Amino acid sequence: MAWFAANARDLPWRRTTDPYAICISEIMLQQTRVQTAIGYYERFLKRFPTVEKLARARLDTVLKHWEGLGYYSRARNLHRAAKDIVARFNGRVPQTTPELLSLPGIGAYTAGAIASIAFDQREPIVDGNIERVLCRVFRIRENPKDTAVRKRIWSIAEDLLPRRRVGHFNQALMELGSEICTPRNPRCEDCPLRRVCGARLHGEQNSLPVRSAKKPLPRHSVVVGIIYKEDRILIDKRKPQGLLGGLWEFPGGKVRTGESLEAALRREVREELAIRIRVRRPLTIVDHTYSHFHVRIHAFECTHVSGRPQCITCDDVKWVRLRDLGRYAFPAANNKIIRTLRSPDKGTTRDK
Repeated sequence: MAWFAANARDLPWRRTTDPYAICISEIMLQQTRVQTAIGYYERFLKRFPTVEKLARARLDTVLKHWEGLGYYSRARNLHRAAKDIVARFNGRVPQTTPELLSLPGIGAYTAGAIASIAFDQREPIVDGNIERVLCRVFRIRENPKDTAVRKRIWSIAEDLLPRRRVGHFNQALMELGSEICTPRNPRCEDCPLRRVCGARLHGEQNSLPVRSAKKPLPRHSVVVGIIYKEDRILIDKRKPQGLLGGLWEFPGGKVRTGESLEAALRREVREELAIRIRVRRPLTIVDHTYSHFHVRIHAFECTHVSGRPQCITCDDVKWVRLRDLGRYAFPAANNKIIRTLRSPDKGTTRDK
């Protein structure tokens, strides 16, 4: 804790005691690097400064302000949680872990983080950074993803908690893992725990925590259509459940084995929207990696031929002008396509 007091980074969520702001930061940091989260955190709080304003906002607006941060289920759950806090807790973020766990999208780590940091409740937290620190200090030589091992790590984290300034202690452990006890080449010489670290004493700091071998990510080929009707482009909204739920996109889908790209696009658009199109020419190819798979997206410029778009597999459809696409929240891969559309020398390109 003394090391943290002297070395803590100056981060915006560490300058506030507002439980709502701390809640926003912890949810953003679930799957996002600190430096990436800072700008989003500041912009999000400027637009939604209170839980009441977030609860009253349209989901489309919330998603637009989350655009580019990824893992959009966090934004959807945060919006639902805000409504829940207003309805059930009179607009006040609950203080206890059981109450926090009752909110959408709040798991053990996030509940413990909010309870300890915002309210100094004596609750442990174990994120990736703390897990790494504890596995090394206590020389845990089993895979921390195994259920029994994970329970042991959480138990250690709870046993270590001080009686007061619990949030300070939890943040100190996270900071140590982020800045000193890094996944590769940890800075053991600068670590305040170097004299008690079992991994360092046995020369195992680079081999712990134990990890399972990563499986190669599956790859998918996807086609999408930039479908024109005069000066407007057709977009549709994904259903709220699942990956990228609630975001807008260009119509399309996966290519079947043995199917040409053009045939796949005509089929997908027909199945998705019940319209016929003419595929005119390739626009761009986008390679994008999600957490569990890779996609290569082939985008084509197309012309609407017949049929009125229907929401068969989507939630909504709109014809919009190119200049208005920025009003809608799109997945990162679709935004790469939009950049190509807006390029003065657009043509068939490769984007990553």
